[in-house]
Amino acid sequence: MIQPDYIFETSWEVCNRVGGIYAVLSTRAASMQTEHPDKVFFFGPDFGKHSDIYFVEDKNLLKNWRAKIDDLDIPVRVGRWKVPGEPIAILLKADALWPKKEEIYAWAWNKFKVQSHAAYGDYDESCIFGYAAGMVMENLYHWLLTKDKKANVCMHANEWQTAFAIFYLQDKCPEIATLFTTHATGIGRSIAGNGKPLYDYFEGYNGDQMAAELNMVSKHSVEKQAAHTADCFTTVSYITARECKQLLDKEVDIETPNGFEPTFVPKGKAFDTKRAEAREALRRVAGEQLGGVVPQNALLVCISGRQEWKNKGIDVFASALDKLAQKIYHSDQPEREVVAFVMIPYLDRAPSRKGKVSAVFVPYYLDGHDPLFGMTYYDLLIGMDITVFPSYYEPWGYTPLESCAFHVPTITTQLAGFGEWAARQKEQGGVIVINRNDSNFDEVAEQIADELLQFDRLSKEEKAQARQQAAAVAKKADWKHFFKYYRKAYEIALKKRNERIKNKRTNEYEKDN
Repeated sequence: MIQPDYIFETSWEVCNRVGGIYAVLSTRAASMQTEHPDKVFFFGPDFGKHSDIYFVEDKNLLKNWRAKIDDLDIPVRVGRWKVPGEPIAILLKADALWPKKEEIYAWAWNKFKVQSHAAYGDYDESCIFGYAAGMVMENLYHWLLTKDKKANVCMHANEWQTAFAIFYLQDKCPEIATLFTTHATGIGRSIAGNGKPLYDYFEGYNGDQMAAELNMVSKHSVEKQAAHTADCFTTVSYITARECKQLLDKEVDIETPNGFEPTFVPKGKAFDTKRAEAREALRRVAGEQLGGVVPQNALLVCISGRQEWKNKGIDVFASALDKLAQKIYHSDQPEREVVAFVMIPYLDRAPSRKGKVSAVFVPYYLDGHDPLFGMTYYDLLIGMDITVFPSYYEPWGYTPLESCAFHVPTITTQLAGFGEWAARQKEQGGVIVINRNDSNFDEVAEQIADELLQFDRLSKEEKAQARQQAAAVAKKADWKHFFKYYRKAYEIALKKRNERIKNKRTNEYEKDN
């Protein structure tokens, strides 16, 4: 199996925790470092003090290379990403390229037919960053060749925001093999988020047509062209692979499911201590927000993720809590109090209390610096009894996997890549997978309420068994099992690179003769 000597990987979420891709990359880093120690370089945007939450600069790292990059006029900082494995991270600012924006977009159109004319929002910032990252990668590649003239290098771009790095390297430095992963197609997410029935009419959707209708022309264009241009095109699940074929007109070369890094999870007595601390913090904050004492035996439930009311299933979760409150009110059995934590950044709403079901909103990124807890998401997740992620649109679903890894049973749907995968595993009880479609909203909410009620009524021993079953599912998704898909993706990219270069040389020879 041909493998890279060096790996360049880029994402808008390198040392920048804003979504699920941060979890993918930060947990995969340890496995990458084990196989390619200090030959993995993560490239991300430099946000100064915000980046320093996740990044520590080391001016001795790549010191000789850094002395040679000044003429690019792209400021870079080199250091370590503060995650397991502590991989090398290169953060850069692309400000100097802004005056060349139109020139860059003209080049992208002429070479790759990328339609930047309809750009708006974060398109400019992302694409200029991707182009700058390509420039820095090219510079680093040539410096590495001074040490190893036969080095194989793979560059992996995540999501459309970094796709311009693929275009740059294919044009300016074709010796680097390129990979592109779409974690969710922009059009698929937009169709779902705009209230259109994604699944009932799936085979009738045309990506280009929907891009025009949903004002997504530029983002769709850059994503589609990256999928067709990269040496290896991947996505994270069967669900999204199907989307790519339908909406991007490109089948993926390989599915690369998302794993989890077990070193994030405490073990033994440390686990019990962390769980107790988390439950105390959750009860304390809930009591402060709700204006009363939360019983020690309260059922603590959680939903988290981006503020996508429909796609993430926040709407159906809210409906399920209402139905649960009604079931408890009309029940002839004594029920414990239920406290649901809605950990959705920016979703700022007042806490609410119904019969015995309460909702506490946590509108912050839980990175240890929020004003409510001052704790990280993982430090709090470990204290939950059960989590609910009833997604309508979810290419993979890191949140239910994270929940399982911390021995917390979870409820999800088969429309999530993880849910579809988990339903095929033998373990039962730790992951409850609900069937969801375009028209069964009320049924899903009803089933979630029933599942929460049933879980609450389990014996202590049965709950402990469900926790163990959840952990068993997570172990199957350990990166040590899933990293093999990336090895295959690197091989595909390098073989395609070799083919590409061979064909180019053949064409040049025939042209000259």
